[in-house]
Amino acid sequence: MSMKTKIEAKLKLALRPEAIDVVDESHLHEGHSGWRPSGETHFRVYLVCDAFVGKSRLERHRMVNTLLSEELADGLHALAIHAAAPGQS
Repeated sequence: MSMKTKIEAKLKLALRPEAIDVVDESHLHEGHSGWRPSGETHFRVYLVCDAFVGKSRLERHRMVNTLLSEELADGLHALAIHAAAPGQS
């Protein structure tokens, strides 16, 4: 299973987002720290879900990082997170 598929599956199961988009940006980081020729090292995640209502940006990021702790320990080098509650941009 690809890293992108793992990320999507975990976030969908745990957060039940209204909207989710997981983008592999590894090709933009070629030669940088943590990059591998096989890719799947740098991702950007866009999420909109009720679980973020009343949470600060830091709390939202911690939630996502906690859910993806196994992936972060297993080759996921960088994760840019855009987490919003419904109605936020």
